[in-house]
Amino acid sequence: MSSLGITVLGATGSIGVNTLDVVAAHPERYHVVALTAHRQLDKLFAQCLQFRPLLAVLADADGASRLQQRLRDAGCTTEVAWGVDALEVAATLPQADMVMAAIVGAAGLRPTLAAARLGKRILLANKESLVVAGELFMRTVREGGAELLPVDSEHNALFQSLPRGYDGDLDGNGVEQLILTASGGPFRQRDAASLQHVTPDDACNHPNWVMGRKISVDSATLMNKGLEVIEARWLFNAPADRIDVVVHPQSVIHSMVRYKDGSVIAQLGSPDMRTPIAYAMAWPERIAAPVKALDFLALSGLSFEAPDLQRFPCLRLAFDALRAGGAASAVLNAANEIAVDAFLQQRIAFTDIPRLVERALQTLSLSACDSLDALLQRDEETRAQVASWVGI
Repeated sequence: MSSLGITVLGATGSIGVNTLDVVAAHPERYHVVALTAHRQLDKLFAQCLQFRPLLAVLADADGASRLQQRLRDAGCTTEVAWGVDALEVAATLPQADMVMAAIVGAAGLRPTLAAARLGKRILLANKESLVVAGELFMRTVREGGAELLPVDSEHNALFQSLPRGYDGDLDGNGVEQLILTASGGPFRQRDAASLQHVTPDDACNHPNWVMGRKISVDSATLMNKGLEVIEARWLFNAPADRIDVVVHPQSVIHSMVRYKDGSVIAQLGSPDMRTPIAYAMAWPERIAAPVKALDFLALSGLSFEAPDLQRFPCLRLAFDALRAGGAASAVLNAANEIAVDAFLQQRIAFTDIPRLVERALQTLSLSACDSLDALLQRDEETRAQVASWVGI
């Protein structure tokens, strides 16, 4: 078997690091073609020395120049580029058979679409590609002949639990409901009144998963689950009323499919992102991943709860945006990104995040956009408006 080339968009984040762990475990199967990062120069430098990609990309020219010099001094021939256009180059290099799309936020949309247009295998960990531009993205995947494999643990679990070759027809495949599980985050049992006073470090202290700060805050507000609902709508052609969310604090069952005959098929595993990453990289085969085996005898039990939409209104807002259609999901996502950033900067309280998102949905235009440029313009307008509300 010839080695497959992979580009990792967002290589220094948690998904990127875990992807490279899987690559390192299977050097005979995979090699790295390109790595991208925002500003984590030291981490990207170490990754380049280990994996020797053709190309590395950073956000700015100064960082790229410094990285290039350090690599040259270390005898590494990796070329370094910078900026948005360079991300698209990394995603479309002919040597890359697959692209791990793990850039957080709307910044990952353009390079992921570029990979789809060329028919790459896309390992999708960038929620915003589907939340902001679901219809456009799925059309591009179809027209480009790309192979789209979800990496989020929940969507990967649904993918594994649906029939092989699922064609987007829930009823034709006997599917009643897609059920996304949520850990409930660090504040699942916290008194609602105290949420006003939680700190960014509190919100980022996830009980089960090791994640970046932005996605950790989204998990704490349950917005992460709301974004996953919108993703599931596009990935599996499922309307909002056929998608459900249950809180499962142990994070052992990653999601489930309920069938019309009463069967429920679930995917279980230790809470480690290297499992869905390895599954997506090797599909339809399965390969070993450096993951601790699930020990059923060590489990204290499996429990389930309904999500509390009063304490965590972001999940309700995501369902509202999905049902509203048009550009509502793009507005929801942009408003949330600015609000979370403001919270991490300690400019606003944790409970202000859903208030700002709801204000955006109530006051900004949700009308449909007919192109990527129009969607990105709506995204920018939303960000500017919400930023003005919080004084950024």
